[in-house]
Amino acid sequence: MDTVDNAQIRAAGLDDWRKLAQALHARYAVPDYAAAAKFIAAVADAAESANHHPDVRLTYGVVDLSLCTHEAGLWVTQKDLDLAGEISRIAAEHGLAARPLEVTQLELALDTADDDRVGPFWSALLTGSPDNRIHDSVFDPTGRVPSLWFQGTDEHETPRQRWHFDLWIAPEVASDRIAAAVAAGGTVVDDEEAPAFTVLADPDGNRVCVCTTSGREG
Repeated sequence: MDTVDNAQIRAAGLDDWRKLAQALHARYAVPDYAAAAKFIAAVADAAESANHHPDVRLTYGVVDLSLCTHEAGLWVTQKDLDLAGEISRIAAEHGLAARPLEVTQLELALDTADDDRVGPFWSALLTGSPDNRIHDSVFDPTGRVPSLWFQGTDEHETPRQRWHFDLWIAPEVASDRIAAAVAAGGTVVDDEEAPAFTVLADPDGNRVCVCTTSGREG
């Protein structure tokens, strides 16, 4: 199944949606629980008609949705673009406001020289099965925990930070988020690959990457 790249996603004109690490994400503000239930029911009907189903999460005041294609390795395909457009139409019919700049995905990253050696352990620990690995990552199929991806590194004996967060956010808010983190005591360690990713450090030197789809093809 063919996937679509970031340029194709942007060209689709899905103003309510942003692609983060793998999937498309949207957030809609809801006035109350009853309105959220009606919206989710309408989305469920559309999903059944398309035989393609988003992940949906209802929390206080918002409904969060994400779309990707499992058969394509959890990447975005035309099926996702089509259903995203339909969900946007449904949200407009229900009078719901999109909040695309609030979508966020937290991903764990572990430096390792051999993800085949350590991957089964982390998959079993985080998801209950050693088999929930796709490509270089562990994905919980029920979405209970963040995804974990293994960043390739050389073998080394000197202790150094192996874990870091990848914080995926909408491209439009990345500079403001980075500025806020720096104002709160952080430092920019490396911005050579910005806006694709910018490496920050907290006052103790612990690093985190602020990631966006800008500057990335896929």
